[in-house]
Amino acid sequence: MSDEKNIKIVNFLFEAGTMRKLARMHRQTLLTDDMSDNIASHSYRVALIAWILAQEEGVDPYKTVMMALFHDLGETRSNDHNWIHKRYVTVHTQEISNDQLDPMPYPFMKSLQEEYEKRESKEAKITKDADLLEQAFLLREYEWQGNKEASIWLRGKDGKGNAQINLLQFESSKKISKALYSQSPSDWWNGLWTSFNRAE
Repeated sequence: MSDEKNIKIVNFLFEAGTMRKLARMHRQTLLTDDMSDNIASHSYRVALIAWILAQEEGVDPYKTVMMALFHDLGETRSNDHNWIHKRYVTVHTQEISNDQLDPMPYPFMKSLQEEYEKRESKEAKITKDADLLEQAFLLREYEWQGNKEASIWLRGKDGKGNAQINLLQFESSKKISKALYSQSPSDWWNGLWTSFNRAE
């Protein structure tokens, strides 16, 4: 491997590392100061969800996980935009993708990114469902903390619906979403806690 090739890889990985520094912009409209929610943490859980959905739907989990990890990579250069920003801001997505991924010695990276953007393959559609589901998980966590705006996004203005489910394409995604509405974010540790230190 040439030094120039290694330098390109290193620079790419440094750039990818900045994703943990980019706060997601729904903070503005969700009225939250949650600085733990960033592009990197979002992409990580999207990747886990994408892998699970790929298993459920019988498609290539490698492709869905890699699409999930790449799906917001361009935001290192354009930043995240909420739905208010999108009304006023133009993002040159293809130019960013070309500039980021063309120098990399792995053409498959760019082809995966392009496949995701087209949303034609089942893997790309599943990855989008994973992206939407991750947002629903976050909204449920915020709702649990008392965020009324998050509750409206999650349940609709009447408070009785499940607004996020309507955005999903796959039955496995919808089933996970329905379960998400019935669980609290703390249920995962029920039955695990104890007031006694473990004996040897």
